[in-house]
Amino acid sequence: MLLFASTAGEADAQQMSRHTASPATMNMAGTEQTAYVVPGKPEDISPLLVGERIPVVTLPDALGNNVELNKAIAEKPTVLIMYRGGWCPYCSRQLSGLQEALPELEKLGYQLIAVSTDAPAALMESATKEKLGYTLLSDADLHLSMQLGIAFKAPKTYWEMLTRTTGGKDTGLLLPVPSVFILDRTGVIHFEYINPDFKQRMSADLLKAVAASVRNEL
Repeated sequence: MLLFASTAGEADAQQMSRHTASPATMNMAGTEQTAYVVPGKPEDISPLLVGERIPVVTLPDALGNNVELNKAIAEKPTVLIMYRGGWCPYCSRQLSGLQEALPELEKLGYQLIAVSTDAPAALMESATKEKLGYTLLSDADLHLSMQLGIAFKAPKTYWEMLTRTTGGKDTGLLLPVPSVFILDRTGVIHFEYINPDFKQRMSADLLKAVAASVRNEL
């Protein structure tokens, strides 16, 4: 199983493995974009690495209002969560755990933003059901997930559901590998946790510990 969990001190080793292990290609912000080759398996993704900057994107929130992600990130250091959707029980548990961690993350000076394939109406359902106090954004066409290098072709058993839950926007029938990124105000990645096994999520306690340890870098 391919597992990415790194801080800035491990970025060089990751950079070497990234260019030898995956068919997916990705561009850094400010460079010429390369066509994204969709991996057939989550183990074959090629994500952005620590030290790289997330792309400039605009995504709708749970009310359907467009949010410029990079402007939002510029306000304060950010914990960015990429998850599959509210239909996933592992994601729902993760969202609930993040809500419990939110007060401590905010005391450290962070904001929490979670992005999924769900259409805005489904985001509102998740926010209401889990009583979430942080921002949910929709990446229903997986444009952001592809630019982050975490999208892969979903198994056929998901295709009908994804067409429905994304409002028909997931035309490539893709899924994101669940991921956690800690970003500074410029969108540079200082920590990431990416596990192709969607059943394995970073615990809230570990997230709080890592967020505290890298806070002085941001």
